[in-house]
Amino acid sequence: MPYAVGMSISIHDVSVPVFANSLRNMAAWLDKAASEKPEAELLFGRLAPDMRPLPAQYQMASDSAKNAVARLAGIEAPAMPDVEASFAELKERCARTIAFVEGVDPAALATGAEREVELKFPNGMGYRFTGQAYLTGFALPNFFFHVTTAYAILRGAGVSLGKPDFLQHLGPPNIQPAR
Repeated sequence: MPYAVGMSISIHDVSVPVFANSLRNMAAWLDKAASEKPEAELLFGRLAPDMRPLPAQYQMASDSAKNAVARLAGIEAPAMPDVEASFAELKERCARTIAFVEGVDPAALATGAEREVELKFPNGMGYRFTGQAYLTGFALPNFFFHVTTAYAILRGAGVSLGKPDFLQHLGPPNIQPAR
């Protein structure tokens, strides 16, 4: 189905709800994981030896969301040291990140598509983007890399997560078959 020519969608609409919904889903995964497996067994889980463990995936998803919204709004993101060592602490980090991104005034994001965003790495290299290119080409893919990796770590450890858990923000189907 083709989209309408000239149709626009705001930076807020394609960032804040996406980040918040996924972070809520991630917090719920920890509840399910805790009901099925020992927390200590899951906290050190990783997909491969050269990848970061489960808490780091939550921390990096959080950082990706809060930093993206802050950069697009032209404000400072809250500092959140990577110290979480329990499911409760990871859930609290998700909640603080959601509160921050949802608390940013949509009007502050209104010019985010044109705002210049510069990412610099410790080695001095980096990227320069327009806000829209940053959001669609870096921030969202990077965020979902960490969301998906966290999901895969839990799923690979035997937690009974499925696609409905990944998309649980949709709630139950809103179309029912005719009877």
